[in-house]
Amino acid sequence: MRSDYALYTVAIIFFIITGIIFAYQVELLWAVATAIIGLLFIGLGYSQSPKPKATTIETPPPTPPTLTEVVEEEKTETAIEAAPTVVELTEVKGIGEKRAEQLKALGINSVEDLAKASAKDLAVKLKISPKITGKWIRNAKKLVEKS
Repeated sequence: MRSDYALYTVAIIFFIITGIIFAYQVELLWAVATAIIGLLFIGLGYSQSPKPKATTIETPPPTPPTLTEVVEEEKTETAIEAAPTVVELTEVKGIGEKRAEQLKALGINSVEDLAKASAKDLAVKLKISPKITGKWIRNAKKLVEKS
């Protein structure tokens, strides 16, 4: 049996004794003393309870890249820079995956389409506030300007 369980049991016994003292209306000093002793045993039990142990996971040190890996990385970087940047609808603040799917169903497939859309028309079609769609459109225009 763990020692903290034994200490908690002793604390419970002292609290029962405190209740009995109150029931028989013995002096208040005894009730206070047994209650304090019960609290003391709860504290001792807590201090004896097993603490979770921290585990460390050792990872091997990273190996330095070889010359061929560096050359390959440089080649892929140039290919990425040449590709045009595509801004997804989910990058607009306030639009998640689900809302992006709803917009695509309405024919708005890109941020450029959203920037050109009407806030009132979108609000009516999606059954939401025009203020929200207005914010989306402003954010979309900012993204279009950046790209």
